[in-house]
Amino acid sequence: MAEQLAYLRTAMALPAVSLGVIPFTASRTMWPVETFNVFDDREAGVELLSAQVTVTAPGEVGLYVQAFDRFKDRAVYGAEARALISKAIGFLG
Repeated sequence: MAEQLAYLRTAMALPAVSLGVIPFTASRTMWPVETFNVFDDREAGVELLSAQVTVTAPGEVGLYVQAFDRFKDRAVYGAEARALISKAIGFLG
């Protein structure tokens, strides 16, 4: 896992990458129950226990966009995110 975290730190420097980290101390009113990706306002991908699902119904995609925005607002970016990743690597060390 330390190598994966180190890779994230490296990827953060790429110009097309915006990587946020939600600190453990962040206030949360919502917890994800599945992994999801929002591609745009027309498509989201959801990983369920048994399958990968592509969501295209506008109302359902909107729910994932809203969830993503809520998580994004609680995340930290840049130097603060790098510091949290480095701290996590240190714990694994």
